[in-house]
Amino acid sequence: MKLKIKKGDTVQVITGADKGKKGSVIQVDPKNFKIKVEGVRVQTHYDKKDGLLKKEGYLDYSNVKLLSASAPAKAAKKTSKKASSKSKSA
Repeated sequence: MKLKIKKGDTVQVITGADKGKKGSVIQVDPKNFKIKVEGVRVQTHYDKKDGLLKKEGYLDYSNVKLLSASAPAKAAKKTSKKASSKSKSA
């Protein structure tokens, strides 16, 4: 199944402890239907080198709703094969 939410989109949490929070999508895991949202489900993580760090945890895809989609990347223009083949044959 193709997910409608992509990296960079703005979403709002609709259920759970962080209900009502808004943020942009940091990472998407389509295989497990999980996403990471900036500033939502912040967890502490201990690293020997850096000490305590705060990182976002995964949310289930069904617990968020899409508010605004990010702008799509510009499609690369494809050159036609006919134009390039005509110039080669002389």
